[in-house]
Amino acid sequence: MNVGYVCNQSCVHCHVNAGPGRTESMTEETAREVDRFIAAAHARVLDVTGGAPELNANFRMLVLAARARGMEVIDRCNLTVMFEPGQEDLADFLAANRVRVVASLPCYTLELVDRQRGKGVYEKSIEAIRRLNAAGYGAEGSGLALDLVYNPQGPSLPPAQEKLEADYKRILGEKFGIRFNSLFTLANMPIQRFGSMLVSKGSFEPYMALLRSAHREENLESVMCRSLVSVDWQGYVYDCDFNQMLGLALRVAGRPRTHVSQLTARALDGNPIVVRDHCYGCTAGQGSSCGGALA
Repeated sequence: MNVGYVCNQSCVHCHVNAGPGRTESMTEETAREVDRFIAAAHARVLDVTGGAPELNANFRMLVLAARARGMEVIDRCNLTVMFEPGQEDLADFLAANRVRVVASLPCYTLELVDRQRGKGVYEKSIEAIRRLNAAGYGAEGSGLALDLVYNPQGPSLPPAQEKLEADYKRILGEKFGIRFNSLFTLANMPIQRFGSMLVSKGSFEPYMALLRSAHREENLESVMCRSLVSVDWQGYVYDCDFNQMLGLALRVAGRPRTHVSQLTARALDGNPIVVRDHCYGCTAGQGSSCGGALA
């Protein structure tokens, strides 16, 4: 569920074009419609993203409702949101409700993080991870999962996830004493802000050629669009978050687009998936849907 494009950061690689100047944000009425569908579909996982999802006024209501049903809840957190007004208790709220945190930290060095995400982001991100650690995240036996997300600085494929995770844990542990559970490596999607940057530098076609040449057929078994429904801030549904950003709606019963209030779980059995060239971003190399490497 993408609850809106409002964000306190404007990252170079952002496939959502999120930022402080965006105003699109899910209303309470739409949030409750989505919650009704979640209950009817007996969904097992609620994966909340944005923008910075925590800045949506309905974020905590959605978390509490999903957790009351026993669902796993994932918060796609940019870390620095914890320093925004009203978010001072965010780490404690997430821990109290046993929310899994998937947090963006595109490198373990200050220079590269600030280059991609903005000046001062690295130091705030490290402090935010410390807050999460203090709340129990990443501690053995706590059951509070904290995963970090890496993405390349430019038009290249991510390195091997397992080796990079070991480097992250060693360097961040030695330098800052912080801990986390897993690292996800994601390929940059050639759409929206990152796609525009590629076009401006004449790198769009070479990057697409790289993704196509690295395609691995076996990754098709594990891509997120096979089992996920993506809901936008207005309540319309898509096969994945990337299709959502391109306006490629999930097709049900011949409708050009479908609202979550019109959706039933049964209607999606065997439903075709909308595919375009950007899908190579998930199937290239190790593959990288929102859960990191597939192969």
